[in-house]
Amino acid sequence: MAEKLIINFTPTGMIPTKEITPHVPISVSEIVDDVLRASEIGITMAHLHARDAVSGEPTYQKEIYAEIIEGIRKYDSELVLCISLSGRNFSEFEKRADSLFLDGSLKPDMGSLTLSSLNFNATASMNSPKMIQDLAKTMLERGIVPELEVFDVGMINYAKYLEKKGLIKPPYYFNLILGNIACAQANLLNAGVMINELPENSFWSIGGIGNAQLKMNSLAIAMGGGVRVGIEDNIWYDTQRTRLATNADLIHRIHTIAQANEREVMKPNEFRRKMNMSTEFTDNYGRPVVGL
Repeated sequence: MAEKLIINFTPTGMIPTKEITPHVPISVSEIVDDVLRASEIGITMAHLHARDAVSGEPTYQKEIYAEIIEGIRKYDSELVLCISLSGRNFSEFEKRADSLFLDGSLKPDMGSLTLSSLNFNATASMNSPKMIQDLAKTMLERGIVPELEVFDVGMINYAKYLEKKGLIKPPYYFNLILGNIACAQANLLNAGVMINELPENSFWSIGGIGNAQLKMNSLAIAMGGGVRVGIEDNIWYDTQRTRLATNADLIHRIHTIAQANEREVMKPNEFRRKMNMSTEFTDNYGRPVVGL
């Protein structure tokens, strides 16, 4: 029987704006609504980016992440929630780690951990060895699972280095993101090499940038892996770029491809058990929270 399909939903990201696509969720309520709609269709986890309420620019502030997490967990307390710790806009550890210190029912399940510095089309994401190790150490101490983001095969080797230093512990979850201009391109060889280099006891999803999203998602589903999908990586529904996608469009299409491959979507609580995550939430005083 095929391994169940991990769907990692990425609704917002740091780049899309309302001018680029009206479908990108920016405000807290829009993000919450899109995530809950995707959850109804069927996803395993959501990779969250917060935006400033006034400017719409990316923000690190834990107060906004808290609003998003609270809004989602009020209606869906099982969905696995990952917060972005990106270094694209913020270089200080205190800012990047801010949301890792949320507690109780607002504590995130996972935090993204990009395993090297890299260049995008117009900006750089700076991830020094000390920054990566400090974020990994904080997540380990806080009981937050790292979402290991890799754009090239060397980043997987750095994950093995962190494993040797005791800064990350199995089981692991990797996002393999292909098609970025300065990293591994979206083809079968690069995907295969990256998958082959993963450490034992790893779960993985593949994402593709822009037009590569559909191709890489289809490959991952056919090969037994998971998918990373959403407007963060791709705003178009078709490769001819004639129709802007909604997040629901992209999730529905993944379900269609999964059904054709006889892949069942992994439910959030199944993923929690595989990753040794908590299936219960407590408030700031350590008391169980029921019926969020």
